Amino acid sequence: MKKLALSVMVTVGLGMGAATANAEDTLNVVSWGGAYTASQQKAYHEPWTAKTGTKIVNIDKSSNALSGLRAQVESGNITWDLVDMLPSDAIVACDEGLIEPLDHDVLLAKTPDGKPATEDFVPGALTECFVASIVYSNIVAFNKDMFGGKAPSAIKDVFDLKNFPGKRALQKKPINNLEWALIADGVPAADVYDVLATEDGVKRAFAKLDTIKDQVIWWEEGAQPPQLLADKEVAFASAYNGRIFNAAVNENQPFDIIWDGQVFELDGWVVPKGKLAKVKDYLKFATDSQRLADQAKYISYGPTRNSSAPMVTTHAETGIDMKPHMPTYAPNFATAVPKDDEFWADNGDELAQRFNAWLAQ
Repeated sequence: MKKLALSVMVTVGLGMGAATANAEDTLNVVSWGGAYTASQQKAYHEPWTAKTGTKIVNIDKSSNALSGLRAQVESGNITWDLVDMLPSDAIVACDEGLIEPLDHDVLLAKTPDGKPATEDFVPGALTECFVASIVYSNIVAFNKDMFGGKAPSAIKDVFDLKNFPGKRALQKKPINNLEWALIADGVPAADVYDVLATEDGVKRAFAKLDTIKDQVIWWEEGAQPPQLLADKEVAFASAYNGRIFNAAVNENQPFDIIWDGQVFELDGWVVPKGKLAKVKDYLKFATDSQRLADQAKYISYGPTRNSSAPMVTTHAETGIDMKPHMPTYAPNFATAVPKDDEFWADNGDELAQRFNAWLAQ
């Protein structure tokens, strides 16, 4: 009966979370589920339980994390201890007072050679109430079997129909496409959002997209790009880097990634109001250099700490070297574009309307 009661409590929704009689010996951790939570389980949770005896209860609620936190704070019954959240939602949650401000150099582990955490994380990984743990990327991949001669290597090649013919599959939204259009038109990666913030920059991006519009298949679900590439319906496809890694490494598909101009995004931790004392030791452990490197054994998302990069080893199942598959691997990261969440929060609705109108033309 005791086991049954615990099981029921774990599966209850926002109100009850995963509270147990031994709450201090349990951390209720909210994340995304699937392969991502599995990678956290192997890299952080199981080692922490082995070290401290504290049990980690996984709750797959990150897709509704912001509304969940609001509901718990309003009810005065905060049962979540740590939440995996996107940085844009973390900004809102922080502004609304739902989560704790974080003193990063006090709370987070130093690098192995003693540098403070604030000198180690990639740009944008540390904000007032947020600490990122992974970097994932929006990239363009291609089917190697469809190019007999010179293989594409840059974003500008995606827009070069003469030298690299074939259909392109792009996500049906302005995000990433407008950035890539400007890069293909000669805008340095570091200047993309400055240019896109102007009316002339927006027009320039759409004009560049015009050059390939009649060769584009627009996708809406993340599983579509690898399938379109495998079926040779398209030569190029924008995709999430983890999807392409899985298809190429685990399914032996002849895919390769163009890392040039990758638009990288972050994901990481926030601490619900009043929970900092309970989770601070775990947060320090789970975001240290070794733990972030360990996660890369299980999923092709890059660690957010620079000191973790040399520690990345091999894939736990296939044994391949994971370093070249990381978005943060130095050669891959050279021209990376950090997604500007504030820009898209301010301009996303307007640009989506313009994008949909452009599609209908």
